Amino acid sequence: MSADHGPAISITNLTRRFGDRAAVDRLSLEVKHGEIFGLVGPDGAGKSTTLRLLCGLLDATEGQALVAGHNVAHEARQVRDSIGYMAQRFGLYVDLTVQENMTFYADLFGVPRAGRATLMPQLLRMTRMEPFAGRQAGKLSGGMKQKLALMCSLLHRPRILLLDEPTNGVDPVSRRDFWLILNQLVKEGLTVLITTSYLDEAERCDRVGFLYEGRLIRCETPRHLKHNIDGECLELICPDQRRAREVLQQADGVTSVEPAGASVHLFFSPGRTSAARLQSLIEARGLGPVRVRTIIPSLEDVFIAEVRSASRPEAA
Repeated sequence: MSADHGPAISITNLTRRFGDRAAVDRLSLEVKHGEIFGLVGPDGAGKSTTLRLLCGLLDATEGQALVAGHNVAHEARQVRDSIGYMAQRFGLYVDLTVQENMTFYADLFGVPRAGRATLMPQLLRMTRMEPFAGRQAGKLSGGMKQKLALMCSLLHRPRILLLDEPTNGVDPVSRRDFWLILNQLVKEGLTVLITTSYLDEAERCDRVGFLYEGRLIRCETPRHLKHNIDGECLELICPDQRRAREVLQQADGVTSVEPAGASVHLFFSPGRTSAARLQSLIEARGLGPVRVRTIIPSLEDVFIAEVRSASRPEAA
């Protein structure tokens, strides 16, 4: 898992069309060695298609992808030898035990028997799956199935790990364990590209790319995304949130209004309005009392605001 010169993954104008629809639309980004890069977006944003293009499971309509320095279109075997890939759906053999699945995939990858004798126990310890080595995969919990899939994808010691929403539908404890494992792997030199719809998971990534309708709309560290936004973010609390949102959505200078638990979070342009003006607007409609305060937005706030902005006609 030694680092190479240049990025671990380099994508340039990558496009994949299905008929008239571009599932991935002129995507360009780089993933550095030894980082966790999160590709975040709603269902249908193009996340899974992007990973399939990087694995060589799909051919690109246009553009280029380099993985571990190898061109995916022309050096598919070298790419497959360099990556571990976890698809969204559990794809291992449910009638085989954990140990039997690992042995099967070790045979498939051509892992030498001397190497697997130390690697398999190491993976079982790391994932805390030792007590379940003899259990059939079909009788594992969702979190354990994902751990098994992860172990099988690591058997040939890949340099880059591609994970397609690996914790989707997994319980919170298993999600936490999965991320502890990922962080340990990255410390050992692995590069991880993970797709997720969970914004709290995106916070754990070194860098995040927002994907929407196949297009990359922002790409920064989570901290940069939250502290370098267009406009300001307000938290507003009042008795009738629904009517307050309806009023604010029509207000000049307001770019995004979303419910956030017991409050409303909104982005506005300081050059066109102010917190005091928006508070007065709500109170003038008889919706008070109103409390407002400026806040640092969450990554979820930023993502929704960016999607709203990208969806406006003038953005298109």
